[in-house]
Amino acid sequence: MLALVMSPDSTAGLRLAKVEDPRPLANEALVAVHATSLNRGELRLLAIRPKGWIPGQDIAGVVQRAAADGSGPAVGTRVVALVDEHGWAERVAVPTDRLAVLPDGVNFGSAATLPVAGTTALRTLRHGGDLAGQQVLITGASGAVGRFQIQIAREQGASVTAIAAARHAEDLRGLGAERVVESIERAEGQFSLITESVGGESLAHAIERVAPGGTIVMFGSSSGELTPVGFRQFVPGREGARLQTFAYYTSGPAIGADIASLLALVAAGRLETRVALTVPWTDIGQALDALRQRSFSGKAVLTMTG
Repeated sequence: MLALVMSPDSTAGLRLAKVEDPRPLANEALVAVHATSLNRGELRLLAIRPKGWIPGQDIAGVVQRAAADGSGPAVGTRVVALVDEHGWAERVAVPTDRLAVLPDGVNFGSAATLPVAGTTALRTLRHGGDLAGQQVLITGASGAVGRFQIQIAREQGASVTAIAAARHAEDLRGLGAERVVESIERAEGQFSLITESVGGESLAHAIERVAPGGTIVMFGSSSGELTPVGFRQFVPGREGARLQTFAYYTSGPAIGADIASLLALVAAGRLETRVALTVPWTDIGQALDALRQRSFSGKAVLTMTG
């Protein structure tokens, strides 16, 4: 089969090459990949993984061979899944608890945006407990995770303040943000849940705005800056607040079930997926350049077939 493999001597750092077909374990289905989406975290992986490695985490496709142990969907079923690697390939072996059946009416490209970004949004928000009536602050709100967080938090009854550039304000209000401000310093009031993906000064200001007993979920540091943290930042006025780190790959089981719940929202028209760029996987360089330059809001999708 063909796959995009790490190749430092190529222009994009990747090349399309023939590799061995996957050999699924008993609990794994073999999925023919139709579409995959890119995540910012994959840019870092591309910088540290060895020659010959196959990237790719978000996949949407069709079951080509059902799991030998009888778990999971039958051959021919359209599915969406989150894998740790090897998704940028014609076929990939997927544990059946990490995939979900793709509902009719949701296309492969749209579905491929959900696994990493969607489950990250869903699981970071869970650290806030019952969100009904809560004040939630989302930094980096114009990114794929932030856009999903806004919609899911609003769906659960929260009042959302989003931090994003002014050009995104109308769009994010349309997704459910009650307020959109350009910097966290301008956010007013206290928040029982803050999702923080910028780090540095942004995290310092988030600490100043967390409510007593509230939670700041740190799931990224796009600024690359460190934040000095001390006891006196929390008292008086923020007693009992906590900092919670989050990484999707250590966030627990049932990824497939969470993807299924997100797909149900998409199918019902209650969760928008933004595909900002769609290119054939042979144009991976174009997609990676656009991701690095942050030239779009939403997700970039690679198509493997059709």
